[in-house]
Amino acid sequence: MVMKQVLVDIAKAIVEFPDEVIVNEKESGDMVILELSVAKSDMGKVIGKQGRIAKAIRTLVRASANLQNKRVIVDIV
Repeated sequence: MVMKQVLVDIAKAIVEFPDEVIVNEKESGDMVILELSVAKSDMGKVIGKQGRIAKAIRTLVRASANLQNKRVIVDIV
């Protein structure tokens, strides 16, 4: 749950339309898959140049997952 909230907070801070940020969480064992969905016009802001922003978001979410001894995958859809 903490990982999902971290992802939501980061995404809402970056995008132009924070009301359209949706995160779906799927959990199986120690693996958690978070699917981030934003407005089409905000997709570039979330991914960033050469995927740098997306990589940074994944790193921060993984850090919060490590605190809970879980593995996480962040998919931007």
